[in-house]
Amino acid sequence: MLLLAIAAATAIPVDAKLLDGLVEHEAVITGHGETVTCNGPALADIVARLGAPQGKAVYGEALGFTVLASARDGYKVRFSLGELDAMLGASKAIVAVRCNGAMLDSADGPYRLVVPGEQRGARSVRQLESLTLER
Repeated sequence: MLLLAIAAATAIPVDAKLLDGLVEHEAVITGHGETVTCNGPALADIVARLGAPQGKAVYGEALGFTVLASARDGYKVRFSLGELDAMLGASKAIVAVRCNGAMLDSADGPYRLVVPGEQRGARSVRQLESLTLER
């Protein structure tokens, strides 16, 4: 899947199979006057599962890789591989499966990209549908 996902920039559906077995993390975000605590696997771990370079391999050409997150309604945001890498940007973004202890409803889920620490919540994508690793 590594070469296919990178060479063809294939959109990989975000589903239970993709997230299966990954460690869940907690992320807290505040937006529109509400603080929300969400749980799910780290986006960096999911991107590694898609075949993205990791650790010491994130240099040179690998820094040109991006991850496109697409929502059911067509909304899209992009992350660089460098900002997700633990030694560079160290983003704490997660793909939430639960917020405030409850599974996500159809307005937010079934999956939501949650990016704590950003001044605006514009990249905390509701109704996350797919991820595409591109170079």
